Amino acid sequence: MNNRIYSDLALESSYALRGNIKKAGEYSETERNGIKICRLDISSQALAEKYRRSRGIYITAICGKIWLFSEQELENTAMAVGEELRAMITELCGCKISKDFSVLVAGLGNAEITPDAIGPRTVSRLTVTRHIPRISEKIFNDLGQCTVSAIAPGVLAQTGIETLELIRGAVSSTSPDIVIAIDALAARSCERLAATVQISDSGISPGSGIGNLRKAINRENIGVPVIALGVPTVVDSATLVYDALERAGIECIEEKLRNVLDNDKGFFVSPKESDVIADSVSLLIAKAIDFALRADSLR
Repeated sequence: MNNRIYSDLALESSYALRGNIKKAGEYSETERNGIKICRLDISSQALAEKYRRSRGIYITAICGKIWLFSEQELENTAMAVGEELRAMITELCGCKISKDFSVLVAGLGNAEITPDAIGPRTVSRLTVTRHIPRISEKIFNDLGQCTVSAIAPGVLAQTGIETLELIRGAVSSTSPDIVIAIDALAARSCERLAATVQISDSGISPGSGIGNLRKAINRENIGVPVIALGVPTVVDSATLVYDALERAGIECIEEKLRNVLDNDKGFFVSPKESDVIADSVSLLIAKAIDFALRADSLR
């Protein structure tokens, strides 16, 4: 209907939403702990153009409203997401996760804006271990994690420094085998908000979902594999209207309404439970990452 449709979710690309995706060979579905896991493999330039996404693998866990989970539901979902994350890490790096395996986790976003605070809040809840062997090898082994470091670089408006530059500096200092970048995402549908987790090996462009594109954090730009992990927390107001019109079967709309929607003065909508969502989602992602980064040699 319109090119001004914001969404960071691969499953919300125009092609996928037309229903063709389930017939395509690049798409598959499985289940973990009762959670639907969708895998979209965009392996060629032709597919990248079709889905309007960067080439890569996109894993989507459709898990339901995270902020309403019981403790057990949160644990089950974290384990399912962690298993997918672990599988992607070993696939990208071609090795098992040992205590010497090094991971840098980057929590992207503005900690002072609740819907954008998932990255920084997740980092604050992670088990970071890179410094511990210098203190006690026994404590490090007892924790059972690989070597984990973390950074919350903030946003350009706060630091005056591109997020990519800060992560490059951290990569240079810590020499990780892989970077995991966590960010809040924009969705097309309200039903996806805090109910979907996306994992991708294509990297991430901070702010892309809200039309504030920054330099991409990917393998080409920082020299090591990058996994992007995110949960949608906002919907663009114009996208919300276009989606509602499309669901109602209205393909042709008046030019006056289209001009209002496309005037680049839209805003982003988040659920009224944003505070609870940010806490619940960050806890879920932190648990999933901790689970994924258990060292095989210490398990």
